[in-house]
Amino acid sequence: MATLRHSFIAGVGHYVPSRVVKNAELEPMMNTSDAWIQERTGIKERRWFEEGTDTTANMGANAARKALEMAGVEANDVQLIVFATLSPDYFFPGSGVLMQRELGMTNNCPALDVRNQCSGFVYALSVADQFIRTGMYDTVLVVGSEIHSSGLDKSPEGRGVAVIFGDGAGAMVLRPSTSDNQLIMSTHLHAQGEFAEELIVKEPSSNRNNRVEYIVANQAELYPYMNGQNVFKHAVVRFPQVIKEALDQNGMQASDIDMLIPHQANLRITQYVQQKMGLSDDKVFSNIQRYGNTTAASVPLAFSEAVQEGKIKRGDLVCLAAFGSGFTWASALLKF
Repeated sequence: MATLRHSFIAGVGHYVPSRVVKNAELEPMMNTSDAWIQERTGIKERRWFEEGTDTTANMGANAARKALEMAGVEANDVQLIVFATLSPDYFFPGSGVLMQRELGMTNNCPALDVRNQCSGFVYALSVADQFIRTGMYDTVLVVGSEIHSSGLDKSPEGRGVAVIFGDGAGAMVLRPSTSDNQLIMSTHLHAQGEFAEELIVKEPSSNRNNRVEYIVANQAELYPYMNGQNVFKHAVVRFPQVIKEALDQNGMQASDIDMLIPHQANLRITQYVQQKMGLSDDKVFSNIQRYGNTTAASVPLAFSEAVQEGKIKRGDLVCLAAFGSGFTWASALLKF
């Protein structure tokens, strides 16, 4: 029987649009305040894309170039692209093939898109890891990229959701591991579809005979809806569960973690999980204060920043965890 091999993260990178949107800019349009936003979310500012400059695919490409450089591989060395996003450039085709074109890749490697929202990147990482474990591919590019700002209700009615989200991208290059100190140890994926409508963008839906006419008459359903209390209630349970699942499978304790990179959903959720897991401030990385919730981009963006800032070093034990729409939740335990 063939022995499965491990993958490791050979390179990371991130990109955010240049436009910084502070809470003060949202105050007049949403009848809100900097204090209200910070108290409920921890967010001070976020990035919004520039039309004509940023796209979901090219933001992903910008992050990917940095990850490829760190990994020491060329774009045409990539054998598979896994692209996580809920905000694709087109209804179809997916953004993975658009990023392939943006990177100038000519090797015809496969590209697939993952639509798992806030858990999307950890799901995508798990998919990439399986392809390397089985020996099918040696170099996989995993990307999370999102443009939320163009699809938010920026009115007082929509402020409860609109203040949370920002735009950005992050990327990782996975390669086969040759060291016990650099490997993805395990990934863990879950879903509970009974809560699908608790965090949802309902339209455009294919389940209508005249979907275009319906959208024209019901434009509010193009905006995200979130039952914030229920999402919070489930998130603070599922985050610790899926982190503990990863630790238990690998015979480790929370005290062994060098850095936890949670999905940047809400600073209050992160702080609750940190307390529940008994982790000190230097073992949990948060950048939601600067970028807001970037959904599938948040985990790789935070990971890349933590590496850039020297807060994650080679050999460190890192746990990634996410929870979001679906409901879906996931974790990965790895040695960087």
